[in-house]
Amino acid sequence: MKHLPITDLAIIACYMLAMILTGLWFSGKNKNPDQFTKASGKIPQWAVGISIYATFLSSNTFLGVPGKAFGSNWNSFVFSLSMPISAWIAAKYFVPFYRNSSEVSAYTHLEKRFGAWARTYAVVCFLLTQLARMGSVFFGIALSLQAMTGYSMQSIMIVMGVIIIIYTVLGGMEAVIWTEVVQGVIKTLGAFIILYFIINKMPGGIAHIISIGKADDKFSLGSFHFDFTGPTFWVIFFYGIFINLNNFGMDQNYVQRYQATSSAKEATKSLWLCVKLYLPISLLFFIIGSSLYAWYQMHPDMLNAIKLRAAAERLPINVGSQEIATLAKTLKPADYGDKVLPDFMVNILPVGVVGIIVSAILSAAMSTISSGMNASATVFTFDIYKRYINKNIDNKQTLRLLLISTFIIGMLAIVTGIAMIGVKSILDLWWQLSGIFAAGMLGLFLLGIASKQTKNAEAMIAVIIGVLVIAWITFPSLIPENLSYLRSSLNMNMVIVIGTLSIFLTGIILSWIKRNYLTKKIIEP
Repeated sequence: MKHLPITDLAIIACYMLAMILTGLWFSGKNKNPDQFTKASGKIPQWAVGISIYATFLSSNTFLGVPGKAFGSNWNSFVFSLSMPISAWIAAKYFVPFYRNSSEVSAYTHLEKRFGAWARTYAVVCFLLTQLARMGSVFFGIALSLQAMTGYSMQSIMIVMGVIIIIYTVLGGMEAVIWTEVVQGVIKTLGAFIILYFIINKMPGGIAHIISIGKADDKFSLGSFHFDFTGPTFWVIFFYGIFINLNNFGMDQNYVQRYQATSSAKEATKSLWLCVKLYLPISLLFFIIGSSLYAWYQMHPDMLNAIKLRAAAERLPINVGSQEIATLAKTLKPADYGDKVLPDFMVNILPVGVVGIIVSAILSAAMSTISSGMNASATVFTFDIYKRYINKNIDNKQTLRLLLISTFIIGMLAIVTGIAMIGVKSILDLWWQLSGIFAAGMLGLFLLGIASKQTKNAEAMIAVIIGVLVIAWITFPSLIPENLSYLRSSLNMNMVIVIGTLSIFLTGIILSWIKRNYLTKKIIEP
């Protein structure tokens, strides 16, 4: 472990102070709930587009993607390749729908279609998804900064969390969007700086990186066989379509941004700007991961040090060095990929540059967490408190509740991040959790929009069946050994695909049966 030089610490401190001052700057504008949740619909589309891009480009991308590319290949980049399909569907159907409804919550529509249970179910799924996302992002921050400072991951999460909570509570959605514009620029600049130094320090430069990557199959997009038991190209592609459809189509984070623009046309432009920015920049992070792999092949002593640290973290504190060394020899690149970028930063980058990169990582985390806090507070206030507890509170009371909810959700996110300490891959963890929670609400939402004939009873049965299918894929070990042939062998990334389709198709089939058979029997005895 190393402690950062005072120059780097000063750069980081200035960045954090700037974020707090931004929150203070916008705090005077938060006079009503509409301003806090939608910035009164006065944000230009280019700013909203960069804000959505910044939310996508979280620390899960900044640290998880290079770690994934280091540990395996470019298979996860297929997720990015699927984004245009989801964006086209969202721009054509979802954005106009939300703009016409004028509802601040993405889930009010579900109650109108199927009843209060549907809205509540989607809200619970959304809140669990956000806690999982914010927790994994907090974990990403702590993982990076621990390698550079030596401070405990718990302490880092608490300090960073308090700062994020302060400027999010003070500034509302307008502060979130404008800080994300700055953060989007900083984190993109940080990625280019990292790649520059890797190439500059690499003997043989780009040509040598490519030759090592080709030799070890680091640029593969995965197998193109139609096999859904492993992370093939098609598994990640279908996962990407469904999870991005969930993001663009019914995630409160994005729905609030659509409402922050002046029109549906402007909202659509902001959505496509996000896609145009994220596709090439996500590729840049895969290039960084492959470049780091090549660089560490040329520096085996530094690579062994990373392996030893990773092994030590997996064993009890009182274990001897021999046991640590033995375990280190068995570790594969996927077991320590997330630790490589922080190690390179602290050991190779010059003083001053490290402070900029750490600020970029912090900005990647802050943009995701702050928007998640604001969106979660909005959902809790409008979909839970005002729906079930007290729907007659005035604007002043609503604004106060939004502020309190933002604070509480921020604290819960910190606790969730601390609970995640010890996971092997940030990206894998987030993908699995998001697929589990998002599958149910996406299937129900698509059913509500696409099938006008589906009513409350059919939708409820479809959700119950969908949840059972999700549980079957997610928890195969619950099935006894003597019935092991009934266990799912599907890759975990297929949860959102199969879960969504189970709910959607079940609802369609039940509606068809009711319309063509049950209704006829009643009318024609």
